[in-house]
Amino acid sequence: MTIDFSLSREDWSLHRKGYLDQQRHKERVQEAIRKNLPQIIAEESIILADGKKVVKVPIRSLEEYRFRFNPYQGRFAGQGGGNTQKGDVLGREIGEGGVGKGPGAGDQPGVDYFEAEVSLEEIEELFFRDLKLPYLKDRQKHRMSFNDYEFREVRRHGLMGNLDKKRTILENLKRNCLHGLPRIGGIQPEDLRFKTWEDKIKPEVSAVVLAMMDTSGSMGNYEKYIARTFFFWAVRFLRTRYSQVEIVFIAHHTHAREVTEEEFFTKGESGGTRCSSAYRLALDLISQRYPPADYNIYPFHFSDGDNLPSDNETCMELVRELLKVCNIFGYGEIVNPYYRASTLMSALKKINDERLVTVAIKEKSDVYTALRQFFSEKGR
Repeated sequence: MTIDFSLSREDWSLHRKGYLDQQRHKERVQEAIRKNLPQIIAEESIILADGKKVVKVPIRSLEEYRFRFNPYQGRFAGQGGGNTQKGDVLGREIGEGGVGKGPGAGDQPGVDYFEAEVSLEEIEELFFRDLKLPYLKDRQKHRMSFNDYEFREVRRHGLMGNLDKKRTILENLKRNCLHGLPRIGGIQPEDLRFKTWEDKIKPEVSAVVLAMMDTSGSMGNYEKYIARTFFFWAVRFLRTRYSQVEIVFIAHHTHAREVTEEEFFTKGESGGTRCSSAYRLALDLISQRYPPADYNIYPFHFSDGDNLPSDNETCMELVRELLKVCNIFGYGEIVNPYYRASTLMSALKKINDERLVTVAIKEKSDVYTALRQFFSEKGR
């Protein structure tokens, strides 16, 4: 019998080219997301979506290295005509859109790019990677999570889906050896062994976030959009990384009240501004429902800072009281078009406490900075 075979000199690495291109494409997409995160998270279409939004991110096209004819090269490579003088300009750099860097319309093509579609989950994975609840400490009250399990025991009875094949074969071999038959075979019911699992109890530290937002008449559409954008990502981060964290929503003008999540993100109000009403309500909720001995407490407040001047001293006193029972106190201010800090911001900055974090937001991309400052891993 003869066997026919042939030798091939084909480069089999070419068969992996598609996979390698996919990996490089994925890396470029992630790189583009990281570079554009401040703009992406402030995208209005994401904030108004139902959580299943697909985002388009501009990415420059990928090209393989290759030799290309240079139309600006002379007849010979690396040689001149022989008539050049010292100081003569031999050539100019080719810019994007034309020859040279001078003014005027260019005659060269621009840089190609395409829009890659990425899911909201992919953005969250990159964005939430470095965020943490700061100064998180153990408290007397823990919540038990049963979201995981592990196999800890082997039994003679159980579900066939949990059959431990290795231990079953060993038991069969052991029984056969005792009968003078050192082999595997003739498996009997007494040979069967089953893995059994137990719920894995995971204690989680209890925490509560008090989300406070100014809804007074001075908060225009832009200011409310910025505040809601911050809390939109804050809520998604907390529910993604901390399943047991409670979130309380507080809206205020001259008076503060606890509202539902839907009202917090959709309902608009008017009237004057008295920020101390929100701080006082937060203290009341802490004393009634969230004792500091049992909870890590995180109040975050967003406002345009247009507070009653006579109320600023009261705000300072209440913030000092909150700092005694809270892990941190975060205040975000959407500044006016002239980029001048309000009297409330100036008053709060007089409080000398590292757990008081203040952020001034001048444009949409600053929401990214505010989130990183409020949820940075401090005190660890």
